[in-house]
Amino acid sequence: MHELAITENILEIALTHANKANAKNISAIYLVIGQFSSVLDESVQFYWDMISKDTIAQGAKLEFKRIPAMMSCKECGEQFSPNAIEYECPKCGSNSISILQGDEFFLEAIDIDKDE
Repeated sequence: MHELAITENILEIALTHANKANAKNISAIYLVIGQFSSVLDESVQFYWDMISKDTIAQGAKLEFKRIPAMMSCKECGEQFSPNAIEYECPKCGSNSISILQGDEFFLEAIDIDKDE
């Protein structure tokens, strides 16, 4: 259910920027979501269709760009893409790791139509 709050925030951000640009319509929204994010595209789309109704964002296409996870071993410096089951370093076996990418979640861009 946290996707509803997330989707409301996306709409608020998009509307704020569109209004500052004097947009008459938002046609697309581009979201970047990391592999470790628990956000489900289908849920965001479902809530989007409900909450954007009667706004300048109604009908806007949501574009989802998924970022794969990359990790770094704090012991040996190995950079690797984890598998779904294990998050240990494939080189030295250490569990002392840091996330390099894959925990992102942000609105990257919006496409608008302006009054001429």
